[in-house]
Amino acid sequence: QVQLVESGGGLVQPGGSLRLSCAASGGTVSQYTVAWFRQAPGKEREFVGAVRRLGANTYHYADSVKGRFTISRDNAKNTVTLQMNSLNPEDTALYYCAADQSIILSMLRTEAGYKYWGQGIQVTVSS
Repeated sequence: QVQLVESGGGLVQPGGSLRLSCAASGGTVSQYTVAWFRQAPGKEREFVGAVRRLGANTYHYADSVKGRFTISRDNAKNTVTLQMNSLNPEDTALYYCAADQSIILSMLRTEAGYKYWGQGIQVTVSS
């Protein structure tokens, strides 16, 4: 089974950028649909974006991050990255990457659709 490890989180000022990485081991990331979720204090975990496995290879984003966040996949490094620009305090959350090989499109934006999860990494946007 695949293991996922997030990196790149931290503290950034409003308007700044941050790049998160999700490194996969025990599986080839191109064979998985990989998503990013986030959970702010006191709130439910929410979908941020996803890239479907090769063959479908489409990108999906939550409306709240569309145009600011970009997901990319590096097959050579077996990683998926989340480039976050124009960050604001509402983006403060614990960010998770998740993966699944056989997720159906209707489940793409739901937690229940993903079998494998990273441990999460904190992103704080504050001046």
